[in-house]
Amino acid sequence: MKHKDTISALIGSAFFAIPYLALSLPILPSVLIGTSAFVAGELVLTKNKKTLKEENFNLYKVLENAKKQNKRIIEAKSYIDNDEIKAYLTSINDSTKIIKTIEKKPKKIKNIDNFFDYYLPITVKIINRYDEIENNNLSSKDSKKFMTSTINMLASIDKAFRNILNNLYQKEII
Repeated sequence: MKHKDTISALIGSAFFAIPYLALSLPILPSVLIGTSAFVAGELVLTKNKKTLKEENFNLYKVLENAKKQNKRIIEAKSYIDNDEIKAYLTSINDSTKIIKTIEKKPKKIKNIDNFFDYYLPITVKIINRYDEIENNNLSSKDSKKFMTSTINMLASIDKAFRNILNNLYQKEII
Protein backbone atom coordinates (compact mmCIF):
# COMPACT_ATOMS: atom_id res chain seq x y z
CA MET A 1 0.00 0.00 0.00
CA LYS A 2 1.30 3.46 -0.85
CA HIS A 3 -0.02 5.24 2.20
CA LYS A 4 0.40 2.54 4.83
CA ASP A 5 2.13 4.92 7.26
CA THR A 6 -0.71 7.42 7.04
CA ILE A 7 -3.36 4.75 7.51
CA SER A 8 -1.43 3.26 10.44
CA ALA A 9 -1.14 6.72 12.00
CA LEU A 10 -4.89 7.26 11.64
CA ILE A 11 -5.62 3.89 13.25
CA GLY A 12 -3.17 4.61 16.07
CA SER A 13 -4.58 8.08 16.72
CA ALA A 14 -8.16 6.73 16.73
CA PHE A 15 -7.17 4.05 19.22
CA PHE A 16 -5.54 6.76 21.34
CA ALA A 17 -8.35 9.31 21.09
CA ILE A 18 -11.28 7.01 21.87
CA PRO A 19 -9.90 5.69 25.20
CA TYR A 20 -8.45 9.06 26.22
CA LEU A 21 -11.28 11.39 25.18
CA ALA A 22 -14.40 9.24 25.19
CA LEU A 23 -13.58 6.78 27.96
CA SER A 24 -11.50 9.17 30.11
CA LEU A 25 -8.59 6.75 30.51
CA PRO A 26 -5.31 8.26 31.73
CA ILE A 27 -2.88 9.39 29.04
CA LEU A 28 -0.25 6.65 29.51
CA PRO A 29 -2.59 3.68 28.86
CA SER A 30 -4.18 5.59 25.96
CA VAL A 31 -0.73 6.23 24.43
CA LEU A 32 0.15 2.53 24.81
CA ILE A 33 -3.13 1.49 23.15
CA GLY A 34 -2.59 4.00 20.32
CA THR A 35 1.04 2.94 19.81
CA SER A 36 0.05 -0.72 19.77
CA ALA A 37 -2.63 0.02 17.19
CA PHE A 38 -0.12 1.94 15.03
CA VAL A 39 2.39 -0.94 15.14
CA ALA A 40 -0.36 -3.45 14.38
CA GLY A 41 -1.45 -1.33 11.41
CA GLU A 42 2.14 -1.25 10.11
CA LEU A 43 2.45 -5.02 10.39
CA VAL A 44 -0.91 -5.74 8.79
CA LEU A 45 -0.45 -3.32 5.91
CA THR A 46 3.16 -4.25 5.11
CA LYS A 47 3.44 -6.63 2.21
CA ASN A 48 5.79 -9.52 2.81
CA LYS A 49 8.29 -9.17 -0.04
CA LYS A 50 9.89 -12.43 -1.11
CA THR A 51 13.55 -12.66 -1.91
CA LEU A 52 14.73 -13.71 -5.34
CA LYS A 53 15.83 -17.03 -3.84
CA GLU A 54 12.29 -17.71 -2.64
CA GLU A 55 10.58 -16.28 -5.70
CA ASN A 56 12.64 -17.80 -8.51
CA PHE A 57 15.21 -20.31 -7.29
CA ASN A 58 16.47 -21.19 -10.79
CA LEU A 59 17.24 -17.57 -11.59
CA TYR A 60 18.87 -17.20 -8.18
CA LYS A 61 21.20 -20.14 -8.95
CA VAL A 62 22.01 -18.71 -12.39
CA LEU A 63 22.89 -15.34 -10.83
CA GLU A 64 25.03 -16.92 -8.10
CA ASN A 65 26.94 -18.86 -10.75
CA ALA A 66 27.31 -15.69 -12.82
CA LYS A 67 28.72 -13.86 -9.78
CA LYS A 68 31.33 -16.60 -9.32
CA GLN A 69 32.29 -16.39 -12.98
CA ASN A 70 32.42 -12.61 -12.81
CA LYS A 71 34.65 -12.82 -9.73
CA ARG A 72 37.01 -15.07 -11.71
CA ILE A 73 37.17 -12.44 -14.47
CA ILE A 74 37.95 -9.72 -11.94
CA GLU A 75 40.64 -11.84 -10.26
CA ALA A 76 42.27 -12.61 -13.61
CA LYS A 77 43.26 -8.96 -14.03
CA SER A 78 45.72 -9.29 -11.16
CA TYR A 79 47.78 -12.15 -12.59
CA ILE A 80 47.61 -11.72 -16.36
CA ASP A 81 50.59 -9.83 -17.71
CA ASN A 82 49.25 -8.65 -21.07
CA ASP A 83 48.04 -5.03 -20.73
CA GLU A 84 45.68 -5.27 -23.70
CA ILE A 85 43.93 -8.26 -22.18
CA LYS A 86 43.77 -6.49 -18.80
CA ALA A 87 42.07 -3.56 -20.51
CA TYR A 88 39.47 -5.87 -22.06
CA LEU A 89 38.91 -7.59 -18.70
CA THR A 90 38.34 -4.21 -17.08
CA SER A 91 35.83 -3.31 -19.75
CA ILE A 92 34.20 -6.74 -19.60
CA ASN A 93 33.75 -6.16 -15.90
CA ASP A 94 30.52 -4.40 -16.93
CA SER A 95 29.05 -7.87 -16.52
CA THR A 96 28.68 -6.88 -12.87
CA LYS A 97 26.18 -4.23 -13.99
CA ILE A 98 24.30 -6.80 -16.06
CA ILE A 99 24.07 -9.22 -13.12
CA LYS A 100 22.91 -6.49 -10.72
CA THR A 101 20.29 -5.29 -13.20
CA ILE A 102 18.86 -8.79 -13.57
CA GLU A 103 18.82 -9.17 -9.77
CA LYS A 104 16.80 -5.98 -9.42
CA LYS A 105 14.56 -6.57 -12.45
CA PRO A 106 14.39 -10.33 -13.16
CA LYS A 107 11.94 -9.85 -16.04
CA LYS A 108 14.72 -8.21 -18.05
CA ILE A 109 16.46 -11.58 -18.42
CA LYS A 110 14.49 -12.00 -21.65
CA ASN A 111 16.52 -9.12 -23.14
CA ILE A 112 19.92 -10.76 -22.77
CA ASP A 113 20.06 -13.84 -24.90
CA ASN A 114 23.05 -16.12 -24.28
CA PHE A 115 24.73 -13.97 -21.61
CA PHE A 116 24.53 -16.47 -18.74
CA ASP A 117 24.65 -19.59 -20.92
CA TYR A 118 27.35 -18.62 -23.39
CA TYR A 119 29.26 -15.36 -23.04
CA LEU A 120 30.12 -15.46 -19.35
CA PRO A 121 31.25 -19.13 -19.23
CA ILE A 122 33.19 -18.78 -22.49
CA THR A 123 34.97 -15.68 -21.18
CA VAL A 124 36.08 -17.58 -18.08
CA LYS A 125 37.26 -20.53 -20.18
CA ILE A 126 39.25 -18.27 -22.49
CA ILE A 127 40.86 -16.47 -19.56
CA ASN A 128 41.73 -19.75 -17.81
CA ARG A 129 43.27 -21.15 -20.99
CA TYR A 130 45.20 -17.94 -21.66
CA ASP A 131 46.51 -17.93 -18.07
CA GLU A 132 47.61 -21.55 -18.42
CA ILE A 133 49.55 -20.84 -21.62
CA GLU A 134 51.01 -17.61 -20.24
CA ASN A 135 52.18 -19.30 -17.02
CA ASN A 136 53.87 -22.14 -18.91
CA ASN A 137 55.81 -19.60 -20.98
CA LEU A 138 54.98 -21.46 -24.16
CA SER A 139 56.40 -19.76 -27.18
CA SER A 140 55.38 -22.10 -29.95
CA LYS A 141 53.70 -20.88 -33.07
CA ASP A 142 50.35 -22.30 -31.93
CA SER A 143 50.52 -20.68 -28.49
CA LYS A 144 51.32 -17.28 -30.03
CA LYS A 145 48.43 -17.76 -32.44
CA PHE A 146 46.15 -18.61 -29.49
CA MET A 147 47.28 -15.52 -27.57
CA THR A 148 46.52 -13.33 -30.57
CA SER A 149 43.15 -14.97 -31.11
CA THR A 150 42.42 -14.51 -27.37
CA ILE A 151 42.78 -10.77 -27.77
CA ASN A 152 40.42 -10.86 -30.76
CA MET A 153 37.89 -13.02 -28.90
CA LEU A 154 37.97 -10.75 -25.84
CA ALA A 155 37.41 -7.75 -28.11
CA SER A 156 34.32 -9.50 -29.54
CA ILE A 157 33.11 -10.48 -26.07
CA ASP A 158 33.62 -6.91 -24.84
CA LYS A 159 31.52 -5.64 -27.74
CA ALA A 160 28.83 -8.27 -27.00
CA PHE A 161 28.76 -7.30 -23.30
CA ARG A 162 28.32 -3.66 -24.22
CA ASN A 163 25.46 -4.56 -26.59
CA ILE A 164 23.81 -6.67 -23.88
CA LEU A 165 24.09 -3.80 -21.40
CA ASN A 166 22.64 -1.38 -23.96
CA ASN A 167 19.76 -3.79 -24.67
CA LEU A 168 18.94 -3.93 -20.96
CA TYR A 169 18.52 -0.17 -20.78
CA GLN A 170 17.20 0.47 -24.29
CA LYS A 171 13.60 1.10 -23.15
CA GLU A 172 14.74 3.55 -20.46
CA ILE A 173 16.94 5.40 -22.96
CA ILE A 174 14.11 5.73 -25.49
